Amino acid sequence: MKNRIRELRESMGITQEQLGELVGVSRQAIIAIETEKYEPSIWLAYDISKVFDCPIEEVFLFEKSEHKSRSMQRRGNTLWH
Repeated sequence: MKNRIRELRESMGITQEQLGELVGVSRQAIIAIETEKYEPSIWLAYDISKVFDCPIEEVFLFEKSEHKSRSMQRRGNTLWH
């Protein structure tokens, strides 16, 4: 899932490590989310959006990404053709 975490984080002047501390995850988790290698739980996505004082839809862009979601990987890519 695409996201604006890096853009928002940099505009606030906080590091990946600082964001991780604010939401209770590692810097590595923030890196994985920013690079679309990991999709956060809805609760983590909510916490991240609260740090940026934005609606979740402004942080996480629910559109087709180059990376398939975990659910799409499990069932194949048949729904997106």
